[in-house]
Amino acid sequence: MPPVLDIRDVHRVYDTGAGRTHALRGVSLTVRRGEFLAIMGPSGSGKSTLMNILGCLDTPTSGSYLFEGLDVSKLDDDELADVRATRLGFVFQSFNLLPRATVLRNVQLPLIYTDCPKRDRERRAVSALASVCLPADYYDHRSNELSGGQMQRVAIARALVNDPALILADEPTGNLDSATGEMVLETFKRLRDEGKTIVLITHDAEVAAHADRLVHIRDGRLLTDDAERELVLHSTTHGRGLT
Repeated sequence: MPPVLDIRDVHRVYDTGAGRTHALRGVSLTVRRGEFLAIMGPSGSGKSTLMNILGCLDTPTSGSYLFEGLDVSKLDDDELADVRATRLGFVFQSFNLLPRATVLRNVQLPLIYTDCPKRDRERRAVSALASVCLPADYYDHRSNELSGGQMQRVAIARALVNDPALILADEPTGNLDSATGEMVLETFKRLRDEGKTIVLITHDAEVAAHADRLVHIRDGRLLTDDAERELVLHSTTHGRGLT
C-alpha cells in the first residue's frame, strides 16, 4: 500500500511585481497511514505554501507529489476538486463554519458536493460528531451559539465526514485558550488511534509536541524529524527557565 503522501524535491516559486519568491526549496516528505505529523515553522517559513500543496490547493513549480500513489500533477481542475472533496479533510484556525447553520448542517455540507444520497448525510454527520465527542444536545444549535472549542470539534467532524485519507489541520488551536486547545489536540490523538492520518501545521512547540513525529520548516527547507523535535522542545524548556 503506498503512503498517503509522498513529495519529492518540491520547489514552489512565485513571480510577483517585486520579483521572484522561492517559497519552497527542495522539500521531500513521506507520510504513511495512521501517522500524526506536525510541521512546525515561523511565519514566512513556507509552511502555508506546503499545506496548500498537500491539500491540492496549489501545485509545485517542480518536483513530484504522489497522493495515495496518484500523481497530482497529472490531474485536471475537476479531478483535483474531487480529491479535495472526497479524500482530504481540512481544519482551520478560524473554524470556517456557517454561523447561522446548525451543527448538523455544517457537518453535512461536504457531502452535498458528492454523490452521497440525502438519506445518508445525516447518518454520516451524526457518526462524525460522535467521533469528536460532541453531545447530541448540540446538534440542532447554530454554530454561532457554540464555544470556540465546540466549534473546532464541529470543524473536525466536518473534516471527517467523508472518511478522508488525510486530515490537514492549519493552526487548529490558534483561536483557543490553552485548556480548550488541549482538548482539541486530544481529539486528534484519539483519531490517530483509530487509524486516521493527520498533518498539523503550527508555529507552537507545545502544540507540535502532541504529534508522534515532527518536521521543522525554515526558509522553505524541511529540516530533520526527531532530532529537530528534541532541539525544539529543549529550546522551549530552556527559554521558559530564563523568564
